[in-house]
Amino acid sequence: MECLEKEGVRFVFSVPGEETDALLSALAESSITFVPCRHEQGSALIADVWGRLTGEAGVCLSTQGPEAINQLTVVADANLDKAPLVAITAQGGLDRLHHESHRRLDIVRMFEPVTKWNSAIYSAEMVPEVVRKAFKISEMEKPGSTHIELAQDVAGQLVSDRWKPMEPRPIPQPKADASAIETVLALLQDSRRRLVIAGNGAIRLRASRQLQRLAETQDIPVAATFMGKGAVSDRIDQSLLCIGTGFKDFVRTAVDAADLIITIGYDIAEYAPDRWNPDGNKQIVHIDSGPAEICTHYDPVAEVVGDIATTLRVLNYRLMSNRLRLDRSWYQGVRQRILDDIAGYELSGPKDSTALTVPGCLHLLRQILPDDGLLISDVGSHQIWTARNSPRKLKEMTYDSLSPDQFL
Repeated sequence: MECLEKEGVRFVFSVPGEETDALLSALAESSITFVPCRHEQGSALIADVWGRLTGEAGVCLSTQGPEAINQLTVVADANLDKAPLVAITAQGGLDRLHHESHRRLDIVRMFEPVTKWNSAIYSAEMVPEVVRKAFKISEMEKPGSTHIELAQDVAGQLVSDRWKPMEPRPIPQPKADASAIETVLALLQDSRRRLVIAGNGAIRLRASRQLQRLAETQDIPVAATFMGKGAVSDRIDQSLLCIGTGFKDFVRTAVDAADLIITIGYDIAEYAPDRWNPDGNKQIVHIDSGPAEICTHYDPVAEVVGDIATTLRVLNYRLMSNRLRLDRSWYQGVRQRILDDIAGYELSGPKDSTALTVPGCLHLLRQILPDDGLLISDVGSHQIWTARNSPRKLKEMTYDSLSPDQFL
């Protein structure tokens, strides 16, 4: 618990159980708030969302065996969605793990394929290192899930005073290579129809302001993945809303016409590249915190690896004195088609129908919700309508007058 406090943990989400008695007793004497849940999957979901919204690993705790397995789906989800999460599961005593025993399952091996890292604690002296490693790996780019298993008898061991929690250290984001930025600048200047696909990383790494500056000042259209929704305000003329919206995906028209695709904070799991680059012949620039995954339909001609916001800030600074050729005629028709289609749904359905429809209901919700209202969608066909027919109307951004020194 001292190690968790040192990591800045404020809440532990859990369903209490016998094998976690020692931890719960220590938790009661700590500064951390225990949040009881009705199901282990629910406790992990809360930790997942906590990590996604704050950038700090959410912590869920469960007992052994089937209770730990109840967390597994959510631990996998957090890992795929790049949400920092630390799952702690109990285990039976080490003295009975070498043979079949009550609720004894190999949780470490089960969690291995769906976590960035996981480990069992076999002695009390391991705790400071294991906890620090679990949080560091979970929160570092790209974030995800880690897992710690603590056996019941190990939890009750005494620890010498010389074993103290390790101090968390900031993890600096590397800056992009200067030559890679020069390559991207040349590609931008040589192209005429540039388009940005914004992924979740643009939001996660707080790059929205710099991305919107790039879009507005250089007149580059931006299409977001579902997970990248909100990377720019849908009010600006350059927003093409979401890509991947099925039969009403007008954005594909602009993607097909573009001669340079710039992906920013995009993972191929967010929207498969073979959907928007079926022939594999698009000229792509990859801007992200990590290198591009090998894929025949996603083979960037240039990769800029480093802190996304810093990379965009440098690009914006360099383009202040060497602006790109502006031409919105090639994509503005696409944006208007999207907006006209969304506006075509009134009350419960299309203008020529009285049927109750998902986009019709979304039309009503848009009238009611304020700019900072939250709309949460489950998966299914309604998710596509939600992504497409619920523009993210962020309040207008204002840009400071930045001096050259502030860019560097």
